[in-house]
Amino acid sequence: MNLTKKLFYMPEAAAEHAGRIDQMIDIVHWLMLLLFIGWGVFFTYVLFRFRAGRNPKANYEGVKSKSSTWLEIAVAVAEAVLLIGFSIPLWAERVDELPSEEESTVVRVVGEQFAWNFHYPGADGQFGQTSIDLIDLETNPVGVDRDGAGADDIVTTTMHLPVDKPAILHLSSKDVIHSFNLPHMRSKQDTIPGMSIPMWFVPNTTTEQMREKLGDPEFQYEISCAQLCGLGHYRMRSFLTVYTAEGYQAWLDEEASYLGGDGDDFWE
Repeated sequence: MNLTKKLFYMPEAAAEHAGRIDQMIDIVHWLMLLLFIGWGVFFTYVLFRFRAGRNPKANYEGVKSKSSTWLEIAVAVAEAVLLIGFSIPLWAERVDELPSEEESTVVRVVGEQFAWNFHYPGADGQFGQTSIDLIDLETNPVGVDRDGAGADDIVTTTMHLPVDKPAILHLSSKDVIHSFNLPHMRSKQDTIPGMSIPMWFVPNTTTEQMREKLGDPEFQYEISCAQLCGLGHYRMRSFLTVYTAEGYQAWLDEEASYLGGDGDDFWE
């Protein structure tokens, strides 16, 4: 168990890249602890070393030692290594190295005050068109055009993904800025009105596996909003279920069977 999980609450990791995130958090905490102890010892030392009783007359020459300079250089080098060696490569991977959509599970995520909506392509693998004019909060919250490619699209209020397969989420918002937060996947991204922002991760632990690991048969991966978005911000939450490949296909088949003749979805 790493330092982060011992000293601070961090949920169990469930994505391939989560270990690198936790490692970086560990390094930052160790560096901050070292600086805290070092500067604390130095501050205590100068309080006694340069107290008025020992130095009745002011010294206008100052300290000539280069120790503090070298210490500051060492801290700067450590921070540069953390930034260049860890943060930038991980950030670049998350932003610039999206996997192929043909080999991924692609989901449109639409935030609104105060709920999350998840839009999946149907059996044809194509997303239908959406329109503001078609939005109905009860039957069509993302405004899917049920004519054409959208006839078999699935829209739910909970997210479902297969394990060990890249998931690409295209995030948008109907109203204000929200922040899509999946703590167990170590993934978080703002949703901004007028923009579609991609994020991706690879879930590597099914919901059932995590339940067994934690000894909690009721466990669910929680999705929250991490950006204050209004009076109902506290209740803007949803859940993610991660399946085996067979379980995910069974869920898709079940959802497809709920599509009625008018194209309305069965809501979960």
